[in-house]
Amino acid sequence: METITAPRSWALTGALGGLAGAVGLFLGANLTADVGDGIKDNAQLVAAIVAHRDLVWLNQVSCVLAAACLVVFAAGLFRHLAVQEPAGSLVPAVAAAGVGLVAVATLVGGGICTELYWALGEPERWDPDTIAAMVEVYNTTAWLWAGAGLSAAAVAVGGFRHGSSSRWLAAVSALLALLVAATQAFPAQYGALFPGALWVLVAGLGLGLRRTMSRDAGTV
Repeated sequence: METITAPRSWALTGALGGLAGAVGLFLGANLTADVGDGIKDNAQLVAAIVAHRDLVWLNQVSCVLAAACLVVFAAGLFRHLAVQEPAGSLVPAVAAAGVGLVAVATLVGGGICTELYWALGEPERWDPDTIAAMVEVYNTTAWLWAGAGLSAAAVAVGGFRHGSSSRWLAAVSALLALLVAATQAFPAQYGALFPGALWVLVAGLGLGLRRTMSRDAGTV
């Protein structure tokens, strides 16, 4: 069996998804950066964000890109862990399912962008209360990255118990899983994006740049 030095493209795709999701959502959050006291009045809110509607478009693109990359990462992570873990282990399925949850939340969260973008293009035809309701969805759903904490915990368990991931990745995964859990234990669940996206980025790079593939396996 000949060993080759090929990076795991599925893992690097995951890293791209984590980066795209984080950067896109951070930029998209600037939509309401200048609202100030206008948050108390929906008409003022709409007037303050109309000029920034391009951020909504950017957010939509980043959400779709992140979701697509995360699906690839979930499939690759399952395959990778299934080979490393003992038969019957739940680690591969749980790890993949967690990333899958993030992909779904990100895609669904970005879905409001289409309606919001066009509404901000013709604000005079829309009820400010309706647009304000869209903004609430825009600022919440796509940030629900708690599933990444579930994946991180699974990778940590697999790494420490069965050696299915490196010790350093298991340790980092355990730490970030705890941080994600902390965001869910308090009314700050949208904060899961920060440690969640960081875990996807670190895990994707760590697994993707580890060059230990074999030609006979034919995997990428």
